Amino acid sequence: MDISNVLSVKNIKLSMAAKTKEEAIEELTELLVRDGSVIDKDEFIRDVWLREEQGSTGFENHIAIPHGKSSGVARTTLAIGRTQHEIPWETMDGSDVRCIILFAVCLVDQNTTHIRLLSQVSGSLADEEIIAKLLVESDPQKIIELFNPEDEDVKA
Repeated sequence: MDISNVLSVKNIKLSMAAKTKEEAIEELTELLVRDGSVIDKDEFIRDVWLREEQGSTGFENHIAIPHGKSSGVARTTLAIGRTQHEIPWETMDGSDVRCIILFAVCLVDQNTTHIRLLSQVSGSLADEEIIAKLLVESDPQKIIELFNPEDEDVKA
């Protein structure tokens, strides 16, 4: 799957102001509201928190992958943010979070596209070289490219 179908440079924010988990989710959701992917901000954020209650979405190596499957989402989209401050977040390795990958999933995609996307992103995050680049890369387009499998033909 070409990640650029669900992630655009306008939904990547490399100097987030957020200092808390709540602020981070709010700040990234605002990007998705602006691009029309999220049509009901309150409902979407509520669904993200419902998912968070089931178990933390903190990954490891300073990364979190919160997500919400919601009728407040018009089209499945990702937003990526990097914080200026480490954010306390329950992670698998106990690290604070500096990079958040927010999944906004429309209900029609919850059992298909969502699973493929999550699998593709987590597969990329299993590569320490990709994580290292994700935490320092300053070009949003190159961040998108980090999540596209190298063997896949990327369509413009």
